Amino acid sequence: MHPALEWLIVLVVAVGVSLFIRAYAFQTYYIPSGSMEPTLHIGDRIIVSKLSVEFGTIHIGDVVVFRAPPGVKVQCGDAVPDLVKRVIGLPGDHLTSRKNTIYVNGHPLKQWWTHNPVLGKPIGSVTVPKNSYFMLGDNEANSCDSRYWGTVPRSDIVGKAILRIWPLSRVGFL
Repeated sequence: MHPALEWLIVLVVAVGVSLFIRAYAFQTYYIPSGSMEPTLHIGDRIIVSKLSVEFGTIHIGDVVVFRAPPGVKVQCGDAVPDLVKRVIGLPGDHLTSRKNTIYVNGHPLKQWWTHNPVLGKPIGSVTVPKNSYFMLGDNEANSCDSRYWGTVPRSDIVGKAILRIWPLSRVGFL
């Protein structure tokens, strides 16, 4: 076989494998806003595991990427295709808030992750529908999230953020 043909085959296979991995396993995302500070800063890049949602479960505290709900543009003025937020409500959970405390099923939410403790807009009274999730940014007072546009269906969740890869000084698991 001619060496040029061998290299072409290797290149085609490499591109094919790369596209397959991006479509079905892992993808990188750029953080465009400060809604997830202090966990994720503007300009951070993360790796998202699509397989962890496809074959795993979603828990309170998971940072997920999902397709932006239709209300995002209307409620927040954002025209982004995907958002990154933290899951704080699972299907069937009842969420409320008083002052800066979030309650899930009548109990204060244990926020073991780093976050801005000033809630800002209250949650109100929400029962998360079947196969949906309630999302909140870690920068609670400055995040356009489920308080504005409602819950997110599981089918819109792309994957779980698992690793911050940029900037190098902040590389680490999420």
